[in-house]
Amino acid sequence: MKVVWEEVEMYSEEYLNVMDFTEKVRSLVVKSKVKEGIVNIFNPHVTCAICVNEDDPDLWQDLLEAYQKIAPVKGNYHHNAKYRGMSREQNAHAHILNTLIGSAVSLPIRQGKLTLGTWQSVLFVELDGGKHRRILVQIMGEE
Repeated sequence: MKVVWEEVEMYSEEYLNVMDFTEKVRSLVVKSKVKEGIVNIFNPHVTCAICVNEDDPDLWQDLLEAYQKIAPVKGNYHHNAKYRGMSREQNAHAHILNTLIGSAVSLPIRQGKLTLGTWQSVLFVELDGGKHRRILVQIMGEE
């Protein structure tokens, strides 16, 4: 079995943002030459997330608005109080949303192609922007 590791760098100047990086993952799958297998996409950060959903900026805006109802940026959080005076640590909302959205997705590779539903895309969700992020992509399977 072949195992390939790649990294994808993500960056958003926006504090809250959704970005589609499906095509980058697709190109890594093709480059790997794996025909049948799986791709694991892992986010090693605690204030951003990875998910699969529709590539629709209007939906992304809806998601960001819903996230703010669940865990508002300006909420009253123990974490933020602990780090009062440290502006980069006023991010409890991002930690909370990371646990709800998720840090990883696994997707099948069939006939050398990333397998997604008709409306599905691989999305990076920035919850504490202005940071460079690296997403780990592991591709495993048979050539």
